[in-house]
Amino acid sequence: MWATAVGVARVRALETARENALFHDPLAKAFAAAGGLWPSSPPLPDDEAARRRWLGVAFSIVIRTKFLDELLQQASASGVRQVVLLGAGMDSRAFRMDWPESTRLFEVDTAVPLDFKASVLRQERAVARCERITVPVDLREDWPGALAAAGHDPAEPTVWIAEGLLIYLPEDAVELLLARIGAQSAPGSRMGLTLGSRGVIERFGADAEPGSAASMWVSEMPDDPVAWLAGHGWDADTHTLRERAAAYGRPINTPPRHEERPGGLISAVRR
Repeated sequence: MWATAVGVARVRALETARENALFHDPLAKAFAAAGGLWPSSPPLPDDEAARRRWLGVAFSIVIRTKFLDELLQQASASGVRQVVLLGAGMDSRAFRMDWPESTRLFEVDTAVPLDFKASVLRQERAVARCERITVPVDLREDWPGALAAAGHDPAEPTVWIAEGLLIYLPEDAVELLLARIGAQSAPGSRMGLTLGSRGVIERFGADAEPGSAASMWVSEMPDDPVAWLAGHGWDADTHTLRERAAAYGRPINTPPRHEERPGGLISAVRR
């Protein structure tokens, strides 16, 4: 599954090359190239519906990246100095964002993507702008123990990011992940989640190519994500992709095909 992270890096590289880019990720192109997706990549599907789905997914990656960048900036401004990226993949925020002094950023992922990433970072001579700590562990295992061993302090507030992750986990695994995050979160901790909106698997995954990212999607967000997260001890706000895209100057001009439900971009604060 981690190889999809290289595809995400390619989307971020394409965005970085835009004149009016919503963010700049100088390492994204190197990750995409090392994974064989730059400068060329598989052509867009000939099928119009499949092409539209691919463009939709790419657009959502751009908007969610910007959304979580802002959430991290707000968390830093509020005094949070611990950052945990769950399923970090090819995330380069440790290198591309400005961090306050004493910020510690933990990247949690399995060893294979972290090793791949490390080889690219060495090649690019990349220098992190904060204390960056990699935590090679499978999220199905005792990752809180591994995180604690790496130096994470649950007594201090943390900002947690689960970007493009929960949609790949079955519902019981999502619940376990949220419970584990909560157990490691001091009051004032923050969390940024991206969740599959209701119906997205039917629209995108039903006839997805075997092995593609969409073919591995298994979970969508609850009907009432605010109440769901309140049950886990978080005060949450939800945002739709359409709403955030308009706020960032990238409005979606086509009318919604489906009723607008609570959005899959979520920011939350620990009570």
